[in-house]
Amino acid sequence: MSFGDPNPNPNNPYGQQQPGYPQAPQGVPQQGYGYPQAPPVSGGDYGQAGYGARPPLASWGHRVGALLIDYLVIGIPYAVLLGIGGGVGGGAGAALMGLGILVLIGGGLFKLYKEGTTGQWIGKKALGISLLREQDGRPLGFGMAFVRQIAHFLDGIVCYIGYLWPLWDSKNQTFADKVCSTVVVRVG
Repeated sequence: MSFGDPNPNPNNPYGQQQPGYPQAPQGVPQQGYGYPQAPPVSGGDYGQAGYGARPPLASWGHRVGALLIDYLVIGIPYAVLLGIGGGVGGGAGAALMGLGILVLIGGGLFKLYKEGTTGQWIGKKALGISLLREQDGRPLGFGMAFVRQIAHFLDGIVCYIGYLWPLWDSKNQTFADKVCSTVVVRVG
């Protein structure tokens, strides 16, 4: 028994502090371990979950414009290298054509990386729109940006109707956006 301790511990009869984690003062609830958790998301719309209001959705025209800019940024160097390589012919021409293919693949992967980590690449940045997760309004990450790009296959299955879907959809989403739970919003 120790004086001043209303709950004596039979394994610690003298009231000494045990080695290890510090003890909380009496009457103060013990805190959990780890990092604080984000507030729960309700309703699938981060505007309702305490993350702040969702910015306005991007129009179909803005989305198409951003896509065209991105394709031009990647496609022009690719086409130039392919054209010159085809014109030169031989080993040097094949090397230029190979370089063109590397530009196409590298540019596409870099576009996915930027859209996944920041929500924007050149076209989206120029038109003031951003690709975000619908649930919490954060960038979706490289992996989900890659999955979303693959899901665009669904947009083109039947007469490219999925690419036109944002024209009448309440969230301006393509089929790929619906599959990956993403939205494109105006940010500037």
